[in-house]
Amino acid sequence: MRATRIPPCLLLCAALLVSCASVEHYKEIDDSVSRGDFPEALEKVKKEENEGYREKDAILFYLDAGLLSHYSQSWAESSAYLGKGEKAIEVAFTKSLSQGAASYLVNDMTKEYDGEDYEDIYLNVFNSLNYYHRGSLDGALVEVRRIDNKLKNLSVKYGQSITNAQRDLLDKDSGIPFDASVASIRFSNSALARYLSMLFYRADGLFDDARIDRDKVKLAFANQRDMYPFPLPSTLDGELSIPRGMARLNVISFSGLSPAKQEETVRIPLSGSRWVKVAIPVIKKRPTKVARVELTLSNGETHPLELLEDLSAVAQETFRGKAGLIYLKTVLRSVLKTTSSVILEEQSSKASSLEESLILGLLSLGTQAYAEASEQADLRLSRYFPAKAHVVGVTLPPGVYSYTVTYYDASNNPVHSVDFKDVEVRPGKLTLSEAICIK
Repeated sequence: MRATRIPPCLLLCAALLVSCASVEHYKEIDDSVSRGDFPEALEKVKKEENEGYREKDAILFYLDAGLLSHYSQSWAESSAYLGKGEKAIEVAFTKSLSQGAASYLVNDMTKEYDGEDYEDIYLNVFNSLNYYHRGSLDGALVEVRRIDNKLKNLSVKYGQSITNAQRDLLDKDSGIPFDASVASIRFSNSALARYLSMLFYRADGLFDDARIDRDKVKLAFANQRDMYPFPLPSTLDGELSIPRGMARLNVISFSGLSPAKQEETVRIPLSGSRWVKVAIPVIKKRPTKVARVELTLSNGETHPLELLEDLSAVAQETFRGKAGLIYLKTVLRSVLKTTSSVILEEQSSKASSLEESLILGLLSLGTQAYAEASEQADLRLSRYFPAKAHVVGVTLPPGVYSYTVTYYDASNNPVHSVDFKDVEVRPGKLTLSEAICIK
């Protein structure tokens, strides 16, 4: 009996189906997160480690589990997950540099998720807070220093890869333009990281270092207006001018939904009736219920928390460099797919028989259809980073305090509140409370 051959187009379609990642597992997790039940959400993530999260999505699992364990105040567990995520991002990026766009036969969904730059930056923010809550200022400072190093490398991170991809496209004589401005990144200094570093240095008695970081917060606002189009927090200078015998209460709040990716598609005509489909991911902010955040002491005294960093805006900005590389690789891959269809069409016109011409013509159409269907943007992204960070610092007489952080919507209705009971505020010590509202 003659073995049945599976047509290549069917194999490719099967590969296309396999490449699609399911997001069904997020529904129940999102429900727990929206209710603020982070321990329940964490357990649901753990149950999906080998099912909802594919092997190629390991970094997503580490990030989601790391953040939800942080929100659950499981500081050591969060550090473990975020540490694994950071190492996996480094390995995945190194691996991706050795792979050309042509090696991805179907689309970027077939390769390992290598993390986004904003995820790599902000995982250290939450890990620094993990270390603070565990009583290790040294560990917290190590984490914020890692952010500084990553930001220094960000502007040149994709330079050589973009150059190589541009060269490959020129070799193909595609004639498809590339906007070099998408590769430029206008973010090199995180006010959030500097603010935390200032507090940690102050707590460690390193006031000169604390002043340097306080000034770098101001520089972040002054030099990166696109990232910081809002006022500098009014309580910033007060962090380093605490009167003798008084104490300082600091509160940091994270709120809102992390950004999501959407697909944008462009079809660029080539010769004849052929075209190149370019499907690229873009990062879009998601709506949030939170419009403002307020601290209320047990005596009724209130203090607004002021916006320090828009994490979603940073996510969009830091994606620019990678987006440029994705665009070039996607065009190259699409050109390779479409070229196959063009070659088959040319062979069809030169065929020696009607039957051969028909077969080649059908293969040409099938190849073009495959190129159209298989080209999908990689929309994977961690789900539980917050959108914004607000802060406040209040100078108080030493003592034990209870207070509430309340989140309000645009109509001034309370959305969520977090209570802190019997917190000791001591002179010369860092009392940093953290509130979360991922809505």
